[in-house]
Amino acid sequence: MNNTHNSYIDREKSWLTFNARVLQEANDENVPLLDRFRFLGIFSNNLDEFFRVRYAAIRRMSHENTETERILGVSAEQLLKEITEIVIEQQSESLRILSEIEKKLEKENIFIINEKDISKEQEEFIHDYFIQKVSPAVVTIMLNDLDEFPLLKDTSGYLAVKLVMKSESNSIVDKVFTNKEIRYAVVEIPNTINRFVVLPSNSEKQYIILLDDVIRYNLNNIFNIFNYESISAHMIKITRDAQLEFDSDLSKSLIEKISSSVKDRRVGEPVRFVYDQAIGKDTLEFFLKGMKIDSSDSIIPGGRYHNRRDYMSFPNLGRYDLLYRSNVPLPITGLSLEGSILEKIKKKDYLLYAPYQSFSYIIKFLREAALDPKVASIKITLYRLAKNSQIVSSLINAAKNGKKVTVQIELQARFDEESNISYSEQMQTEGIELIFGVKGLKVHSKICVIERIEEGKVKRYGLISTGNFNENSAKVYTDVTLFTSNTEILKDAAKIFDFFDVNYRVHRYKHLIVSPHYTRGKFNKLIEREISNALLGKEAFIKLKMNSISDFKMTDKLYEASNAGVKIQLIVRGICCLIPGVKGLSENIEAISIVDNYLEHSRIYIFANGGDPDVFISSADFMTRNLDARVEVTCPIYDEDIKKELIETFEIGWKANVKARIHSDDLLNKYRKRGDEKPFRAQLEMYNYYQKKLDVIAEKVE
Repeated sequence: MNNTHNSYIDREKSWLTFNARVLQEANDENVPLLDRFRFLGIFSNNLDEFFRVRYAAIRRMSHENTETERILGVSAEQLLKEITEIVIEQQSESLRILSEIEKKLEKENIFIINEKDISKEQEEFIHDYFIQKVSPAVVTIMLNDLDEFPLLKDTSGYLAVKLVMKSESNSIVDKVFTNKEIRYAVVEIPNTINRFVVLPSNSEKQYIILLDDVIRYNLNNIFNIFNYESISAHMIKITRDAQLEFDSDLSKSLIEKISSSVKDRRVGEPVRFVYDQAIGKDTLEFFLKGMKIDSSDSIIPGGRYHNRRDYMSFPNLGRYDLLYRSNVPLPITGLSLEGSILEKIKKKDYLLYAPYQSFSYIIKFLREAALDPKVASIKITLYRLAKNSQIVSSLINAAKNGKKVTVQIELQARFDEESNISYSEQMQTEGIELIFGVKGLKVHSKICVIERIEEGKVKRYGLISTGNFNENSAKVYTDVTLFTSNTEILKDAAKIFDFFDVNYRVHRYKHLIVSPHYTRGKFNKLIEREISNALLGKEAFIKLKMNSISDFKMTDKLYEASNAGVKIQLIVRGICCLIPGVKGLSENIEAISIVDNYLEHSRIYIFANGGDPDVFISSADFMTRNLDARVEVTCPIYDEDIKKELIETFEIGWKANVKARIHSDDLLNKYRKRGDEKPFRAQLEMYNYYQKKLDVIAEKVE
């Protein structure tokens, strides 16, 4: 089979195939123009993280002489080469798409111009803008006379500048035969200024120039002390290994060690170098040599502009007709933001499905707990937080009201380390008790437990979620959160916080499934039960919605179930190392990926159980790290209405025939077709599903 090793798709190629699906959205003419820019930005941002983490890890393996062929099925050097080839092809496609979008924007009277297209009217504005805003923030370094090449940050883009100096000789012969002095410089494009500068206009036409080109236009302002005859500037970008290295100094706290490691990340080994293809060969060689970029690094020829992740924040220019319509998050049926949310949860469980429904319920839950005199304590796990987090604000409010607040915050949430350290220090100052997890295990679970004193006894209320307690990501990530006062479930949840405190003791849980101790074993048993039922002629199926499946043992278990006749439906957004639909291996498995306006992030697991389905929500994917090397929580759903709701939402996803691609070993991202059936866009239908639920309630009230 193509791209496989022992009946699995290579993980890295599968991830690159996922990112190609993001690029497909940028290329889709049915996607609004400005949202196509956003998908280009997401594609670029994803690629940055891939090189900082996955490519860097394989590169380290190649340098450490690890047995890579046994682990990867191919030598690390060969895999790095293949990744680079795929990325060069994808980058080329992304440049074509960018050019196409820009042409279509011109038909909408939106023009992205460069420094060569500036009119006389715009000239004065750009000159003043540079002097007032840009110049104070620009860092320029002359390179020729330095003993050591400066450290270039992988969060910034740079202009590689070449100055050809004028000859000081008066002799015509000397001018012809003397090699002219070349000076090189680097200009850092400031991150503190919006990359897209909207230019004033007196007509219906709107003009935007990139900050890079504002700098290019003003190069003489920067270099006017030099007597040069020509100057050129081309963009370059570096990506560095993002692995954190911790020192063994026992006198340092974990916060100190991670802070130090994050700083060291800035000097991590280069793993990718992207450059403007129009750059001169001599300039390119000068920078490659100075930055010590070698053949084991990925050297990617690109276009005029890099750091295209900035396109995620392309200005809307008031053109909402060129964006997806923004649906207002809906209320949860039967649960009001007025009055006590705890009193409602006391009577029954509720489910929040963001972003279709409002994340405000989670904020309300915590704010009410912060003020309620009967609430004695709040315990919560935090992984990624919003900027100016309302979650943290609510927890601080609770601490100020005398509640005992315990926060397990994951300091090693990748690329959120600095933010989480800052929040940790802020919460510590306010008297919140912090737990920094378990040595060797990231805490990826999303749980909250509130203890309330009712009639002299402790009554628990809680949240168990598939996504982060982050009000910003809740606008674009699909996630489900259970609001519950179920005594047994929350007793188990409280034990998890005990495990954080005393982690040499492994607890037993009667209801929750907790990694790293129980998740793999429990899912194996659930799959085995479906196999047994299939062999007995009972109803047997497995329906799984997740972000990724890359664990070979779990993949093998699903292959085994398929061969026993269990019908398996997989909605896997990202990495899928499992190969569906192969006779004798996986002929009873179908797998699709949905990539659309929202990022599909919820994990929902459904097992037939002979006709009485078991339904779970989880923070864990079927990845080895989630099963064996993190603290994850999978929660059974006992409320019959919520169970039915989750099964129905899975079916909505499964019917998708607009934004759904088929997982296959050819990695072609073919769109799923459903014959003569009408177009069915799952995310739109999901919103309609929850709207109809509200309409039904409204009709009953009338």
